[in-house]
Amino acid sequence: MASMNEFGNNLYSGKTSFPFVGRRRLWFIIAIALVVASALVPLLRPVQFSIEFTGGSQFTVLAPGSTDQSIASEAVQSIVPEAAAKVAIVNGTDVRVQTSQMSPEETQSVAGALAEAYDVPAEEVTSSFIGPVWGESVTRQSLWGLAIFLALTFLILAIYFRTWKMSAAAILGLLDVLVITVGVYALAGFEISPAAVIGFLTILAYSLYDTTVVFDKIRENTTEDGENSSRTFGEAVNLAVNQTLIRSINTSIVAALPVGAILFIGSFWLGAETLTDISLSIFVGILVATYSTLFVAAPLYSLFREKEPQIIARDNRVLELRERARADA
Repeated sequence: MASMNEFGNNLYSGKTSFPFVGRRRLWFIIAIALVVASALVPLLRPVQFSIEFTGGSQFTVLAPGSTDQSIASEAVQSIVPEAAAKVAIVNGTDVRVQTSQMSPEETQSVAGALAEAYDVPAEEVTSSFIGPVWGESVTRQSLWGLAIFLALTFLILAIYFRTWKMSAAAILGLLDVLVITVGVYALAGFEISPAAVIGFLTILAYSLYDTTVVFDKIRENTTEDGENSSRTFGEAVNLAVNQTLIRSINTSIVAALPVGAILFIGSFWLGAETLTDISLSIFVGILVATYSTLFVAAPLYSLFREKEPQIIARDNRVLELRERARADA
C-alpha cells in the first residue's frame, strides 16, 4: 500500500511521468488501428439487430419442463421450414423464440407447435408481433438520441471550458469509444437491442465524466502559472493526465467490477441472458473510455493548442530559460 501511495505521489509531483503527450504519435496510430479494425468487423461479421429493430415474431414458453433450445428450433421449422429461429433462455426458466415476420395463421400454428413440443398448456405460450414500422421508429429515435447527446456534449463542454478545442477533443474521444465498443460487440456476435443502445449511451456518459475530470485538471495546470509557467503547454497537459491517472484507474476498476460480475457470473454462468446485451456494452465501454481519455482525448487537445501563437511564444520562452539555466550550470 505504501509503494502504491508513493507511486501516486510521484505521479502527482511529476517525479514519475508516463509520456501520454510525448509519445502521442504512437498512441494515435494504435487508436486509428483499433478504430479501423472495429469498423471492419461488421464487414466480416455483420452486426445483428434484435427483433425490436428488424421486426418479427416472438414467442415465450413459460416455465417448460425442459429448456432444450433445439426443441424450439425444430418446432418452428416444422411449421415454417424457411424460418430462422433465435432461441434464448430468459429468467432461467422460460424459453424465448424470435423469428422473422409470420402471418397470423403461421403465428398461431407455431405457438401450438411450441406448446406441444414442450408439453405445456397452450396458454403458457405467449406470442407477440413487432412490425417493421415500429422497428424503423426505434432505430430513428436511437440515432436521434445519439446525435442530440453528442451535440449537447459539444455545446456544454465548449461553454464550460471556454474553448471549442476541448469539446472537439472530447467528442473525438467519445466517437473512438463508441466505434470500438460496437466493434467488440459485433465481434462477440451479440445482437444490438434497445438495452444495448442504453448501454452505449451510458458508457458515453461515463467517458464524458472521465474526460471532464481530466480536462478540468488540464485547464488548471495550463492556466494557473500563466506566463510564469516553468512547463511547456504539452508538459502541463501531460502532468495533468499523470496527476489524474490513479483516480482514472481506481474509478474504472470500481465501475467495471460489478458490471463484470453481472456479465460473467449472471449472464454466462447463471444464464440470465437478458442482462448480457447491456452489461457487455457497459463493461467494454468502461475499459475503452478510460483508455480513450488518457491516450486519445488529452493528447489530442494538446495537439490542437500547441500551434497557437500564444502557446508557441510561451513554449519558446520556457525552452530558452532552460537553455540559459544549463549554460549557467
